[in-house]
Amino acid sequence: MDKSVADLASAVEDVADGMTVMVGGFGGSGAPIELLHVLIDRFRATGSPGNLTIINNNAGNGRIGIAAMIDVGMVAKMICSFPRSADPRAFTEKYLAGEIELELVPQGTLAERIRAGGAGIPAFYTPTSYGTDLAKGKPTGEFDGRMYVQERWLKADVAIIKAELADRQGNLTYRKAGRNFLPLMAAAAGLTIVQATRIVEPGEIDPEQVITPGLFVDRIVEVADAQQEEALMRAGVAYS
Repeated sequence: MDKSVADLASAVEDVADGMTVMVGGFGGSGAPIELLHVLIDRFRATGSPGNLTIINNNAGNGRIGIAAMIDVGMVAKMICSFPRSADPRAFTEKYLAGEIELELVPQGTLAERIRAGGAGIPAFYTPTSYGTDLAKGKPTGEFDGRMYVQERWLKADVAIIKAELADRQGNLTYRKAGRNFLPLMAAAAGLTIVQATRIVEPGEIDPEQVITPGLFVDRIVEVADAQQEEALMRAGVAYS
């Protein structure tokens, strides 16, 4: 099955109001900037998709990518580990104004919650956050003399991620640290949308190099010269 699509807008056409969306990236590493910006274009033109819950390692930087989505009012809630990163002004302004909700999750717990969502594990226990505000209201248990906090899986309607190579059947590789949360997110979403630096024919990727099997991928669009978050920030770009 050929999962490639012709353009960015077609790739994200099913992202709708109120959805939970996992967005790949560790800072700018692996961030699918072009797909996020085409969603912003649609929001400006139609007012949709809005009221989104975004799951990412952070809450965006500057006025691009996730930060730009927050800036224009698309995001109702962030689930992340680092709401304050290099330039968190978009999230900070909305949060202080009471216009966006935050669920703060320790980084390792965030990764494991996403992995659990993809693996079909509804809950697990971790010692992280026990005795802190982050554990309030959550079940706890003692195992081998140590206290643990129960955490629930994280799943999403859509995952939007960035790959290095993709074949037309959806098998993916990633570039260095760009791998980060992306394989976990691809498995934990109902619809996985990928922008890839290059799309190749089936068989051109060594099976031993495939990180995300095509089973977890629904749509691929080629973006040969993808923008990098940090470069856009240095240039003072404000997409919002």
